[in-house]
Amino acid sequence: MASLRISLGYELEVRGRTREVEQRAFRNVIDQVVLGDRLGVDTAWFVEHHFTRGFSHSSAPDLVLAAISQRTRRIHLGLGVVLLPFQSPIRTAERVATLDVLSGGRVEFGTGRGASPLEYQAFQRPFEQSRKIWEDSLEAVLAIWNADGEPVSRSSEWFEIPDIAVYPRPAQVPHPPVWVASTSIEGYRAAARHGYNLLGMTMLKGLDDVAEDIAEYKRCLAEHGFDPESRRIGLMIPWHVAPSRDEAYAVAADPVLWYIRRQVNLVTPPDYYDARHATHRVLGQLAAGLPPEEAMATLREHHMVVIDDVEGSRKAVARVAEAGATDLILQAQVGGLAHERVCASVELFMREVAGSGAVGEGAA
Repeated sequence: MASLRISLGYELEVRGRTREVEQRAFRNVIDQVVLGDRLGVDTAWFVEHHFTRGFSHSSAPDLVLAAISQRTRRIHLGLGVVLLPFQSPIRTAERVATLDVLSGGRVEFGTGRGASPLEYQAFQRPFEQSRKIWEDSLEAVLAIWNADGEPVSRSSEWFEIPDIAVYPRPAQVPHPPVWVASTSIEGYRAAARHGYNLLGMTMLKGLDDVAEDIAEYKRCLAEHGFDPESRRIGLMIPWHVAPSRDEAYAVAADPVLWYIRRQVNLVTPPDYYDARHATHRVLGQLAAGLPPEEAMATLREHHMVVIDDVEGSRKAVARVAEAGATDLILQAQVGGLAHERVCASVELFMREVAGSGAVGEGAA
């Protein structure tokens, strides 16, 4: 079985309405990444969301990662993802390159177009053209970096780059690794056509269906001249490990279900259906609407979440690897789970699950 790199993923939820709760959430996730750096975690991924009170206050992930860069030594810093349609490619290129310089070349550049019509309305972009805006923006950002400080010109309905040189240049040459986040088979194919690394999740469809999509991604990579074994595939999964299964469930079931219900409602609007099974709601939507015990049973059965002891976590890791992933992104901080519990789970995972030889040992 191929080894998996282990990373941490953050929505930066704030379960509470006071300013103190919000500020403490930021301090806690930074401390957790510092712990992950010490334990050998590969990457800390932070999403970008806007206007999602409680669910995600990560509207400026590059700033959070800049702070983390000054308290860590080796952990990679994942932008998971920059919502490219909402700002000029010039600003994206500048800010990501600055983070790469500050971190000594540790940035992983995740990109995406977003799934929230509210965000598109607020940033005055047409949601129905989101894929085109994303594609044009990403091409422009990469053109800026590949120009290595020379002037670049690009013209689009949504931005202008008027023959200018953009600085600073990234520390990584020619630029940080590019990842694409998607929950749809069309998005997987779009990433494969360009040879980009892939960020996915099991929360909507379950691991078996995601494995089918990964196989199609690899097939499409090969079709377009890329070696499938040279590309990375990360799956983000809410995960809590404890000394016993009962303890894990008692601690994490409520926070995970709180998170899942909000995530499903955000990522899949009420009228969303899986493209391959147009008459059926996606599995995550169905599970989120069940009574708590039934919901958790469905979510755990399909590896949409993992709440288990060490042995159960090892088996789940093996299943993730068999599905074709190269990177497992643990959402250890989820749904307002207590900071001390998160740290204990991460430490136990890295010592007893990652330490079992079933997974990789972090970034070089």
